[in-house]
Amino acid sequence: MLDPAAKILVIHVARIGDTLLITPALRALKAACPQGRLDCLLHPARRALLENLPFIDELGAITPKTACVRGRFAGKSYDYALVYGHDAPLVRYALRVADKVIAFRQRADELNARLWRVVASPTQPMHAVHERLMLATELGVTTTDHHLACVPTEAEIAAARARVKSHAPGRPLIGFQVASFPTKAYRDWPVESFAELGRRLLARYPNAHMVLLGGEESRAKATWLARQLGDRAFAAAGQFGLRATVALMRQLDLYIGVDTGPTHIAGALGIPVVALYHCRHRGVHLAPLQHPRLEVVEHPAPDSDCAPSTPMAAISVDTVWEAAQRLLPPAP
Repeated sequence: MLDPAAKILVIHVARIGDTLLITPALRALKAACPQGRLDCLLHPARRALLENLPFIDELGAITPKTACVRGRFAGKSYDYALVYGHDAPLVRYALRVADKVIAFRQRADELNARLWRVVASPTQPMHAVHERLMLATELGVTTTDHHLACVPTEAEIAAARARVKSHAPGRPLIGFQVASFPTKAYRDWPVESFAELGRRLLARYPNAHMVLLGGEESRAKATWLARQLGDRAFAAAGQFGLRATVALMRQLDLYIGVDTGPTHIAGALGIPVVALYHCRHRGVHLAPLQHPRLEVVEHPAPDSDCAPSTPMAAISVDTVWEAAQRLLPPAP
């Protein structure tokens, strides 16, 4: 049984989606030690993503490089540390600042020998949230609440409402996330398919507006798509920081996107979601859990015939259109 006053550190240096996938574990850990502390060290670019969550006491930033010089003289500050991933400098830092360290099996036997608990990676596919809960389970911490968490502040919401009023005042307000990150671009649905889907939605809903989301890497596609859809489409990709984007997404009546970080954000916000998954990364293992208004569109190829070269164009516009219609209100 975990001491209710335990001090716990969680270290996770990852991309947006992977960062959000640990939030059910964080919530459960804090519930198990309400008189203790739950601190998190995250990638500097993703730290802001978990701001304003009531179950985190303190957020900080860390990288494998900065971890090498941290905590050498401070002594043990935590009862436990949970380290996600396989970056040896992060594990070594945790060993310096925590009495007991839990991590998935590392590449170095020397590190594994120093861990309090070594957790074997799952041998069978399982949902990413359940996989990340495996570390908390070593402390006897379990949960049935598997919702992702991401909470904009009231000030951020007010600023987002002003942006919507200025750039995309119609309803329903529909967000498109057209691109994943470049190293896994095979997960991207053709932008031409998004264009056809957008034209159908704008024709069906004469007051609708589109918000084209994403980071700097999505700007070119979003700009092209905005030109195809006209003045009822707002190319927001690359224009706002992470927190401002979260607040902007909170205003959406529907989100449609490929498998990437903003799709996890949409799931955490609880807005209606249509999520498209490649056959190498199935929605059954990645889509938001316990989401009340979610349509998962799986690639039709069987796993046995799937490769990175398997095109996402195999998902038809009709399939995504029908999923969107199930989540949107009837057209006027």
